[in-house]
Amino acid sequence: MQLSTLLPILALLATSTPALASTHRRHSAKAVDHARAVERLATAMERRQPMSEGLKPKRKVVRKRGTTCKARTTSSSAAEEAATTTSQAAAAATETSAAWIEPAENYTNGTTTSQVEAASSATSTSAAAAASTSAASSSSSNGQYTPNGIKAGIAGGDAYDDCESHIGWWYDWSANPSGHSGTPIAVPMLWGAGTVDSTDSSRLDVFKAITSAPQYIMGFEEPDCSTWGSANIDVSTAAGLWNTLIGPFKAKGSTLISPSMCHQAAEQYIGWLGSFEKQISVPWDITNIHVNKNNMDGVKADIDYYYNTFGKPIWVTEFACVDDSSSFIPCTDQSEINTYINDIVALFEADERVHAYAYSNGDGLGDVWPMYSNGALSQSGQTYISAISKYH
Repeated sequence: MQLSTLLPILALLATSTPALASTHRRHSAKAVDHARAVERLATAMERRQPMSEGLKPKRKVVRKRGTTCKARTTSSSAAEEAATTTSQAAAAATETSAAWIEPAENYTNGTTTSQVEAASSATSTSAAAAASTSAASSSSSNGQYTPNGIKAGIAGGDAYDDCESHIGWWYDWSANPSGHSGTPIAVPMLWGAGTVDSTDSSRLDVFKAITSAPQYIMGFEEPDCSTWGSANIDVSTAAGLWNTLIGPFKAKGSTLISPSMCHQAAEQYIGWLGSFEKQISVPWDITNIHVNKNNMDGVKADIDYYYNTFGKPIWVTEFACVDDSSSFIPCTDQSEINTYINDIVALFEADERVHAYAYSNGDGLGDVWPMYSNGALSQSGQTYISAISKYH
């Protein structure tokens, strides 16, 4: 095709910036950028050469700061994030999470007419829907990430004897989980830096004495917070401990599990785990999260954030029914708790990103939530066993 034949079309494109800008609101293209793109297109057509594949906009993460443990009202969606990998052309037009921006200034080359048409025809709804299945199917189904092939577990050993035949793993926040023997895998943990109290110091000493490589090793307990029950470690110190004490076990065959965050999805505003990831020399294999929510939308938001950000299999090493919308208020209504347990177990079992989960029996969760009460299995504990026995 002769260049003279294309000149009217190119002229029309050069004046269509408002329409394109309206379609691609995220890009905020300026008229001058579009004009330059048209000029580059004309040059390429004249030389009869294909356009560069480098036109795709670079993505920039916007890190916000925050001080609360409250999850964002609008979280990033796994479907939207996966949509960016389904088609380079569709990615230019797909509405993405608020955690991403695609500035027009990052375009390094012009775009072909076919790519403009493909991007214009793609919509956020259709792209997200098409990517939903892709996000799930891309999750690793590697058995090494699910202890004994059973996702369900418990945090704390009080209800071990009642749960044993239905769980694949357990832990008790120590470097050497003890008091129980059986099929469920006991997962050791380096709780902290040894500076919080005598228990923390003792746990560090016990961890240093480990010689044989455990199948799984769990990182620090909520080092991003200074509240009671959290390890409170700065990123630099934690990275040093990880590189020295935890990292070497990977070469010996251990699967490494990241530190957990008390900020849940609000970690995106704090950035502790992201900074930690950059400072460690041996990456973790599994992302460790805590979920304290009283509704499934909040649970999904936490999973979405950690999976979309770090892209690794997830273990939910603590979950509990808690209203954290403005504070930390454990659920006390037994009916609400029973519904929550059944719903969250079904969610974890169906979500291929989640490879293990554990009912939290930690302190500070009220009198109704704990699985064991006054030396006997509680109604909440019975509900959990009933829920997981459907799958295991």
